[in-house]
Amino acid sequence: MNSFIALINPLYSQIEKKNMLQEKTHIRVTPTQNSKIDQVDWENLPFGKVFSDHMLLMEYRDGAWQDAEIMEFGNISFHPATSAIHYGQAIFEGMKANKSESGELLIFRPEMNARRFQESCERMCMPIIPEDLFVECVRKLVEVENAWIPNKPGYSLYIRPFMFATDEFVGIRPSDTYKFIIFACPVGAYYSEPVNVKIEEHYTRAAEGGVGRAKAAGNYGASMYPAKQGQMQGFHQLLWTDAKTHEYIEESGTMNIMLVINGKLITPSEDSDTILRGITKRSVIEMAQSWGIEVEERKVSVKELVEAVKDGSLTEAFGAGTAATIAHIAKIGYRDEVLVLPAIETRTISNKISEAIDAIKTGKATDTFGWIYKA
Repeated sequence: MNSFIALINPLYSQIEKKNMLQEKTHIRVTPTQNSKIDQVDWENLPFGKVFSDHMLLMEYRDGAWQDAEIMEFGNISFHPATSAIHYGQAIFEGMKANKSESGELLIFRPEMNARRFQESCERMCMPIIPEDLFVECVRKLVEVENAWIPNKPGYSLYIRPFMFATDEFVGIRPSDTYKFIIFACPVGAYYSEPVNVKIEEHYTRAAEGGVGRAKAAGNYGASMYPAKQGQMQGFHQLLWTDAKTHEYIEESGTMNIMLVINGKLITPSEDSDTILRGITKRSVIEMAQSWGIEVEERKVSVKELVEAVKDGSLTEAFGAGTAATIAHIAKIGYRDEVLVLPAIETRTISNKISEAIDAIKTGKATDTFGWIYKA
């Protein structure tokens, strides 16, 4: 009977699956006695500097993941020979949770983060966390920290799962032990204004066969120096190009790059293993296609981009990522030129998509895509 109901009612099946997972997943909760929530200035909330009361910790040892615990947020100690510090086995994810007007806890596409985390684990030779377990750990922490989800428009609870190697050993090999931690930050807007980007033709974010598709900590560490050089020239971020020829656009800073040229939404293909599979990017594509907008995922050359700006066929350019959702690009630096893009208020596609995704995230619009996971 249960299997028949599950067959004819997908919602029932989803609830049953969640209940079964909660029954077999033991997450101990040790509440803090010293909440910091009353100390938060909710009207002046910087991105990534205010942390909620609790964090989740789960350890891998003896070939298996141990029971997880939600505990008071606090510092963690390291042995000086901790292998992640020396050999870079460290990965992370990022996602957001919101609260509907009726008080429902809404997490945006955590199953996609779980799958991308698994891909990062595999590439970095780290133990995989099952998708259901990953999502349940996120769900439980959001449930515990629900009071930290801001109600202000444009604000959300940013969730940061990460994993690192913990063997106390100086030697280059995959660690036998790991820590998986999730913490959360109430956040406002990542970018307070449209961004200016520079096309980078010397430094490289990722090369074929490397770890560009993994969300590895080292990728971001390596990007800081060239990004700093660009900032000294007045640019917020870089437009990364391919490592072989620097002729093709790949990503925009820490986001996927999306362009509107002649009414088409165009973005670099993820066929190359140098480009991170973007969850916000995929959502933008799915929404655009549902509206009948033509989408092309393919190689995009620097030459095509520059010519499209100059001849006026490029009407919109933006980065798509978890932190910013949609980050409008105002100017593009190319060698000795600074190319000015159309005014933000004229950008019909990206503005409409940004509003529509935010409405789904906050429960103000019906989630016809099945993106929202209710905690």
